[in-house]
Amino acid sequence: MFETLEDVRTDCLNRLIRAPRDRKSPMHAPVIVTGDVDARVMVLRAFDSTHMTLRLHTDARAPKARVIAADPRVAVLFYDKGAKVQIRARGKGEILTTGQLVDDAWAASTNFARRCYLGDGPGAASDTPTSGLPAEFEGAEPDDTQLIPARENFALLMITITDLDWLYLAHTGHVRAQFSRRGEVPDWQGRWVAP
Repeated sequence: MFETLEDVRTDCLNRLIRAPRDRKSPMHAPVIVTGDVDARVMVLRAFDSTHMTLRLHTDARAPKARVIAADPRVAVLFYDKGAKVQIRARGKGEILTTGQLVDDAWAASTNFARRCYLGDGPGAASDTPTSGLPAEFEGAEPDDTQLIPARENFALLMITITDLDWLYLAHTGHVRAQFSRRGEVPDWQGRWVAP
């Protein structure tokens, strides 16, 4: 099935291209790990195969924003149970709060999704179970004017991938390959490794 390193690299790219476009893709919501070894599931919003970047939405007030600013190392875990393929990626994370890319992502979001950025910041303490949203937006979609204060809390997590580790699980024997690149050019170096 995967006879060459180029077959494997193509498989990785195809899976990452599909993941943000298809909500049913098993790789649509990968696990993101930051330098403080904290992990969370996030929705992949875009993948740029030319620059090897992942784009995810986050709250600028989230603890991970401070962690990434201090230590940009990020790991990403994708898993497709049906295909028996795991992709682990490592790279450099960056939190963006301004610029055209952020503005475009905000504009493309629904008001219902944007309301998440109206509430308390992630990790804010509460005496009772809470969504953190203001009471008037619990289960309700705010209008554009009501969302103005939310924009300052909206941010992108951009991850530039530098390393990929691909694992195919098979009863006949697992197969694994690794790819690394350095610099901006997509000069990938691949190798087969024992699982």
